[in-house]
Amino acid sequence: MKHGFVKVGAATPKIKVADCQYNRELICRKIGEAESCGTKILVLPELCITGYTCSDLFWQEIMLERAKKELLEIAAFTEGMDILAFVGLPMEVDEKLYNVAAAVKNGEILGIVPKVNLPNYAEFYEARHFTPGNSRPFLIDIGGREVPFGTDILFRCREMEGLIIGAEICEDLWVPLPPSVGHALAGATVMVNLSASDETTGKDVYRKGLINGQSARLICGYIYASAGEGESTTDLVFGGHNVISENGSTLAEAKRFQNETIYADLDIKKLRGERRRMTTFPVSRKEGYEIIDFSFRMEETKLTRKFDPAPFVPGVKFDRDKRCEEIISIQAMGLKKRFEHTNCKSAVIGISGGLDSTLALLVIARTYDMLGLPREMITAVTMPCFGTTDRTYQNAVDLTRKLGATLREINLREAVMLHFRDIGHDCSVHDVTYENSQARERTQILMNIANQTGGMVVGTGDMSELALGWATYNGDHMSMYGVNVSVPKTLVRHLVGYFADTSTDEKLKSVLIDILDTPVSPELLPPKDGDIAQKTEDIVGPYELHDFFMYYILRFGFEPDKIYRIAKIAFDGVYEEDLILKWMKVFYRRFFSQQFKRSCLPDGPKVGSVAVSPRGDLRMPSDACGRIWSEALEGL
Repeated sequence: MKHGFVKVGAATPKIKVADCQYNRELICRKIGEAESCGTKILVLPELCITGYTCSDLFWQEIMLERAKKELLEIAAFTEGMDILAFVGLPMEVDEKLYNVAAAVKNGEILGIVPKVNLPNYAEFYEARHFTPGNSRPFLIDIGGREVPFGTDILFRCREMEGLIIGAEICEDLWVPLPPSVGHALAGATVMVNLSASDETTGKDVYRKGLINGQSARLICGYIYASAGEGESTTDLVFGGHNVISENGSTLAEAKRFQNETIYADLDIKKLRGERRRMTTFPVSRKEGYEIIDFSFRMEETKLTRKFDPAPFVPGVKFDRDKRCEEIISIQAMGLKKRFEHTNCKSAVIGISGGLDSTLALLVIARTYDMLGLPREMITAVTMPCFGTTDRTYQNAVDLTRKLGATLREINLREAVMLHFRDIGHDCSVHDVTYENSQARERTQILMNIANQTGGMVVGTGDMSELALGWATYNGDHMSMYGVNVSVPKTLVRHLVGYFADTSTDEKLKSVLIDILDTPVSPELLPPKDGDIAQKTEDIVGPYELHDFFMYYILRFGFEPDKIYRIAKIAFDGVYEEDLILKWMKVFYRRFFSQQFKRSCLPDGPKVGSVAVSPRGDLRMPSDACGRIWSEALEGL
């Protein structure tokens, strides 16, 4: 349970209708299996002790008595176990029959939650047998013990702050105002749903969407367990469609018609952080709830959850292509508006033959097409200097010509050498002055050409560079509009790749592919044997690691040791643990020391859930001290 992770499960036993003893044995087996693999919360289907399809047998007193007896047996079975299980059964209270979820742990029944919304349409006839549940809890006697009975019950873990569980049953989720809304407003971060949802064509898609949507709306974990094989097939078939969702994302989903038990690791700290961030999520002060405290042994959850090493990039090609088209459209629309507002017709861009400037030029070309302007009005300036290689130079030239922009070539050597003489710098000393003088000269030329053409300089720097401060202040750091400002480096590569994949011009495609194969470099140091000598990732570290760190630091605010833990899982077999830690330290050091560069960024469109603009997602003081983050890293 370290770092807020808690292992949960949803199980569907293959029951026999009305055979409560047999069903109890299967339920206990499922609980035992789940507990043995570290599961803390297990959800079983609606009415699973008797079976959902008992119909008028629910009126048989002998079955109701046997169901209650088997519930007590299930509770006794959990004695000494560190698992909270939710099981479904019919229960008579004050001469009325209820469809309930019973929470059992460590030999006790903690509480009984009745179903509120009883479907009595289409194939459902629940109102024939059951009574809608009460909201305000009262005490009932079960096996000589008083147990709270009511919808407004929450189960709270003493040892893990924020682990609060609310329960609802099947149809409760499908109505306009589910009980889980009230549970969340009262503080619940995990919802359990005991269900018996039959299968009809296409229903699984709708059901999954409903579960994901509710978990997103309530910013919670949602554990949904449904009845499956074993129920009567007189009129219906049940598929055991179990789903575990977290804030809109499916963590685990059972294959239908197989009674599959599924497990997942919910991240309670992540959910609490999201609620904390979302100021429109109400304060947890809903009155009238009964809070039932329980205990778990505090131990580290052995994670089975997978973490995408490229969180900014969809893994499925269809989704990735859709994301790329969407981002390019956002970039182009942002630039289009700026051109229309300023009545500007001329775009000026420095083109290096690298990924960032390539993407920016492609976006400008898309923008000009949208505006109905000739691409010849785009001025792409290549500015070779001490570190320029033939490969990048030729790619810059070929790309500009294939896109139909106007190419200007201005060699910086003479101007930079004059500048070195003016400031008294030895050109044989390849230090930061040597490098940044070139970067600032490039920007000066671009700005002045923009003045000549009545245009604006379109910036090329990406979000990963800005997070690391890998940009020359008042050099490539500055422009009049930055189209890549919210695009991480790992995504830049895929955006350029998307242009290559969709291009009908074979020559353009060939150029783009070669640019994709070129090492990332600012090309500010002289080449070695004609090849790039200065490779960015050798200096600041792999961008795929930095983008991973950036995502979890900025999107969720995770603590350093948690990010290190999940990074080791995400990059297992790719990077050694000590290397991950090394570059994490670099990221935190640069991220805190370089905020002053982000505080004065040019305008640019936000394209995703993470951004570093001081006018958008990241309002950070330029003089913030990173000591507590550094100390946390030193302890790893």
